[in-house]
This record gives sequence, C-alpha cells and structure tokens, in this order.
Amino acid sequence: MTEPKAGPIPGRQEKLRIAVITLVAAVLFVTVRLLPTGTNLSHMDFRVQGGNVIEFCDPANPQFLPVVAVRSPVTLAVVPSGPAKAGGDVLATLTLTTFSGKPIAPEDLLVVQTRRIHLLIVDPSLDDYQHVHPEPGRRPGEWTLRFHPRYGGAYRVFADFTPVATNRGLYAETELTVDGAPSPVVAGTQPPSWSVSQGGYAFALSPSPAPLRAGVPSNLRLTIRREDGGPVPVRPVMDAFAHLVAFDSGRSGFAHIHPNESDVTRLPDPLHPAFTFRLTIPSPGRYVIWSQVNLGGSELYAPFWFDVLK
Repeated sequence: MTEPKAGPIPGRQEKLRIAVITLVAAVLFVTVRLLPTGTNLSHMDFRVQGGNVIEFCDPANPQFLPVVAVRSPVTLAVVPSGPAKAGGDVLATLTLTTFSGKPIAPEDLLVVQTRRIHLLIVDPSLDDYQHVHPEPGRRPGEWTLRFHPRYGGAYRVFADFTPVATNRGLYAETELTVDGAPSPVVAGTQPPSWSVSQGGYAFALSPSPAPLRAGVPSNLRLTIRREDGGPVPVRPVMDAFAHLVAFDSGRSGFAHIHPNESDVTRLPDPLHPAFTFRLTIPSPGRYVIWSQVNLGGSELYAPFWFDVLK
C-alpha cells in the first residue's frame, strides 16, 4: 500500500514567497541606484562632519533658516566682472562648490519653481530686496547673474537650491560689496506695518494668530486690491501667484515660502485676490517680509515690517 505523500510544511511556501519578493525588491533597488541621474555628485557630497551644520529643508514645514550662523555643505562665491556700483547693473560670476571642492553644475540641481538656483539679494537696510536667477556659465560650477543695486554697502546674497542627490532644499550665503551711498534707512527702524501701497495697488498681510510669537506656527493671508477699484491682473510668477521672503533685521537668515494655493490654473478672485501661507519663526525680534507678485506682466515687491514676540 502506497503511503500518501507528505504535504508541504506549514509556512514554508509563505516564507519562500517572502524571500523571493525581498530578493526582487533588493535587485530593483540596486538597479535604480545604479541608473545614471545626470549628476556625478552623491548624497555624501552634501554632508559635513561635526556640529552646527545647516539641515536640509522640509518644504512641507517652512521655517526661518539662520543660514549665516551655521555651516553649509556648499560654498557660495559671487565675483563681479567689474566695479559694482549703486544705481547701475552689476554683472557677476557665481560659483557653487561642495565641501570637498567639487563644482556644482546645472545637472546637479533640480528645477524648483521653474529655476535651479534662486538668489535672494538684500542690502544692509533691508530696503532693497531682489530675487535673481543666475544662468549656467561656460565652466562647470560657474553661473552668471545680473542685478541692479539701489544703494551702496555689503549686499548679502542667499542661495536657495535643491541638489539632485538629496532632493531636499539647501542654502548658502555670501556678501558682495557695492560702492555708493548707503540707504538712509537703518534696518529695523522702519515702523511695523501690515499694509503698503505699491504701483497703484494696496497690499495687506494678515497674520493669524496675532501677534506673531517665536516658535509658534503662523498663518499669513496676503490680499491685493487695486486702488482705483479695477481688477487685479495677477499672473503666475515662478509657478505660483505670489512669493513671500522673510528676513530678520540682522540678515542672519531668511524664509522663502510659497502659497498654499499651488494650482495656478485656478485663477483667484479678479477683484480681491487672496493667498495663504504658513510660516514658523523661531526667535523674537524685528522682521520684514517681502511679497513678490506679477501684476499685468510687471513684477511688484511690497515689504511688511513686524515684530515677533517671545
């Protein structure tokens, strides 16, 4: 009499299935890691040993970044092609290099908000702010830029970019000295104001909760009204209807935030456009937020000075 064959050991088939799935996943992971990305830089090129190093930014949790007080894994340099003078165009060469000295070329950076590098340039008074986008130069790691300073002084240049190897925002800063008379305004002496008129439009920024307090997440609502009561021709600028950039009075860092209304195919109210933002400022003090919008094809900047309490 033939004995019945023994059935599979309970759990063996399940273990075999899990092992096969794990092996396939491991092979796929290694294959993807080996695929060319267009960049010769790795995640480790953007790591610096030791403390007091800038952290990669989480775009879902925008905060004020103390860029000057911490070390960045990227070195930024801006060298003008000639004398940099107030009231005239300044042409300059920008270089980005990793901590180990490797050049950072266009293929090493992701396109974020339509550009690979965003430069936030501000004078000592914080009364002249400009948002500039450098273009790739002839050599790897070199970029060219042009801006028009209104005053003399040591302009601070903050670079906002996202390496392909990390897919997280990084920052660096440097200074560029401009010859000429400085602004008559001393940073931080401007009176607090949540409303300002610019180019025939009334801008207002409303915080909630108010007043702003250090370490407490805040909601900001930007509204624009045409002073003659007509429609407000808001157009997208860098894949958004508005941008906000915050600086402290000492220019120790910045926050670059975009509106929650991210779909630019959904047009805002033509008479009373409004946009909402979220921001956390960690330290008390005097700050300014510059708004940037495109109205009828012209970009307008409007500043709001305010205090952050303990």
